[in-house]
Amino acid sequence: MAGRINDEDVKAVRDAVPIDAVVSEYLQLRNAGGGNLKGLCPFHDEKSPSFQVSPSKGLFHCFGCQEGGDTITFVMKIDHLSFSEAVERLAGQAGITLRYEEGGYNPSHQRGERIRLVEAHKIAAEWYAEQLATSPEADTGRVFLAERGFDQAAAVHFGVGYSPQGWDHLTRYLRGKGFTDKELILSGLAQEGRRGPIDRFRGRLMWPIRDIGGEVVGFGARKLYEADNGPKYLNTPDTAIYRKSQVLYGIDLAKKEIAKTSRAVVVEGYTDVMACHLAGVTTAIATCGTAFGGDHIKILRRLLMDNGSARVIFTFDGDAAGQKAALRAFEDDQKFAAETYIAIAPDGMDPCDLRLAKGDEAVADLVEPRTPLFEFALRQIVVRYDLDTPAGRAAALDEAAPIVARIKNSGAQHEVAVQLAGMLGILDTQFVVKRVAQLARWARDRGGKGPAPDRHRHGSQQYASAQPSAGPRGPALNLRNPVYATERELLKLALQRPELVSPAFDAYGVDEFTAPPYAAVRQAIMDAGGAELGVVDPQDYLVKVREAAPDDAVRAMVTELAVEAILLHKGVKGVDETYAGAQLVTVRRRAVERRIRDITSQLTRLGSHGDPAQLAAVQNELWVLQQYDQALREHGAAAL
Repeated sequence: MAGRINDEDVKAVRDAVPIDAVVSEYLQLRNAGGGNLKGLCPFHDEKSPSFQVSPSKGLFHCFGCQEGGDTITFVMKIDHLSFSEAVERLAGQAGITLRYEEGGYNPSHQRGERIRLVEAHKIAAEWYAEQLATSPEADTGRVFLAERGFDQAAAVHFGVGYSPQGWDHLTRYLRGKGFTDKELILSGLAQEGRRGPIDRFRGRLMWPIRDIGGEVVGFGARKLYEADNGPKYLNTPDTAIYRKSQVLYGIDLAKKEIAKTSRAVVVEGYTDVMACHLAGVTTAIATCGTAFGGDHIKILRRLLMDNGSARVIFTFDGDAAGQKAALRAFEDDQKFAAETYIAIAPDGMDPCDLRLAKGDEAVADLVEPRTPLFEFALRQIVVRYDLDTPAGRAAALDEAAPIVARIKNSGAQHEVAVQLAGMLGILDTQFVVKRVAQLARWARDRGGKGPAPDRHRHGSQQYASAQPSAGPRGPALNLRNPVYATERELLKLALQRPELVSPAFDAYGVDEFTAPPYAAVRQAIMDAGGAELGVVDPQDYLVKVREAAPDDAVRAMVTELAVEAILLHKGVKGVDETYAGAQLVTVRRRAVERRIRDITSQLTRLGSHGDPAQLAAVQNELWVLQQYDQALREHGAAAL
């Protein structure tokens, strides 16, 4: 067991490493006034910065998700380290030798597992690089690089190395540095052989993969010999320090320029990153053997201080695989506030080949924004359909319209909808524009989850069993919005004065609360047994609701609503059944009105040529909801 770190040393580490220097390794920080800095929170998704750092106090706090603490806490949370591991990492950066209460100075066998694995990778990277520079056997690797325009200086800059063809060269070297066989297996640097651990990478060109903090956490290995029966590229397996879906090759070199210019270039391979950087495009990064996805977006958003002026340019090969990769990237496009573009060389060359053939200027020119990613996606859809037939045009519109509806800027969305009509040969331009606007409105109403379903039950039970369409995290709540304000008041009544809203409240569906955090609280009340439990057992009620909350964020919201004063409007004398009934009716009527709008749009879409039975069913549902809305308007809570 490792001894407890001396308290004075912990304090010395805290004082020696400025919190803003540590945090800025992971996200872009800007002046927030009052000596504080702000950025996009690394612990939850957000569109505007609510994460603040106070260098003078050595603290951070997110006003969105409530995470907070000091430098050590930040490192623990961001890299999933134990307290000791976080202190050891920071101490290493500050050059502080730690003392332990049990056993004197920090012996290697007492180091935390993560620290040991990172240390093994650092030593391995240095050893691989030395092999490439000095070993006669590595001449194959040096030739490979030279043929692609990379000299020794480039190899050193990117830390490229070579793994010898023998079975256990690295394994024996790391054993000599004090690493155990178990640590070598856990690190992914070695694997089990017939007679013990053997090197995972043999006879390959090695690219060290670093996390955003600059530490080597894995390797990408390129096959060099025909006798090698393995894949062309072999990556480190998932380990305690490496997840391929959560790392970007080159991010350690590119992060400062990405933050400075609010621009990132996403390429497909390690040599493409090298080519771009050497050509002056120092914002280039690449994924590591996996498609560009949500976790990669989170990394970039924090560096970009994601906003409408930021740019993300994807470069993909012009072949079918490259086009498929581009379309996959577009699926996550709406998670960016940044504008996204695609760059494909006219002859389909990747940046590495382009640099060889046409030089650095051609690479720099390639990544200048050309085609918006959504436009590329539309073209790929449209070419698959026979636009000479009405059925082909209709099918193409059905697939393409949701793409246009995702465009964030409403003005651009309208213009592209007009362009789409022209691409499809649909003369009724306004039909296409309205179709796109309808889909966009549905997506907004459902928290970006897409169109509303076609079938709902009628009356008050229509909403009773719906499930939440979004989790508790979402846009910041604007309580000047009367919809959110009323939903908040109704939840406060359900938590503080359940006898005034029960049993009617328990028939309300989760989707009647449009703010995701409020929907999550409604779900927690339902899971705890409903507001009726608050009438039967008031003392245990809030305890059960808090226990039913899925996470700390929802639990904090429950607590907040349970203690916040109920707001009385002007002219209202007190919190009574009349006041509670007004809140119940207002929330229910808004939900009914939203459904009426959806059904009206559906009828317009069906028109006079729809299936008669379907038209009759939709018209009947509309009539039932209109009657229910009128009853609520005339009779108030008595109609619930």
